[in-house]
Amino acid sequence: MAMEPMIIFVTASSPQEAQEIARHLLSQKLAACVNMINGVNSLFWWDQKIDQAQETLLIIKSFAHLFAEIKAVVKTEHSYSIPEILAFRVSEGSQEYLDWMSQSVKAA
Repeated sequence: MAMEPMIIFVTASSPQEAQEIARHLLSQKLAACVNMINGVNSLFWWDQKIDQAQETLLIIKSFAHLFAEIKAVVKTEHSYSIPEILAFRVSEGSQEYLDWMSQSVKAA
């Protein structure tokens, strides 16, 4: 069975929290790569009002068979009571990059 690549978005409360989550995922071979974009200005509904926060966006490159473990790590390591964890299946990509990803994570 071929591994299904995924991109997972997670926002963190700070660059330090993002770094900790990313290192945890990478050390457990749950992700091949994690990009971190600092200074994301987020507007969202919270407690019945529009709220705002400066966050760091993690873009996690992994596979569908690891999503449950990734979600568990994020929920454990994250400071938010309801962290953003959104996953998107990748329908196309550079075969060389996808091969590298599959060699960089735990097998299915």
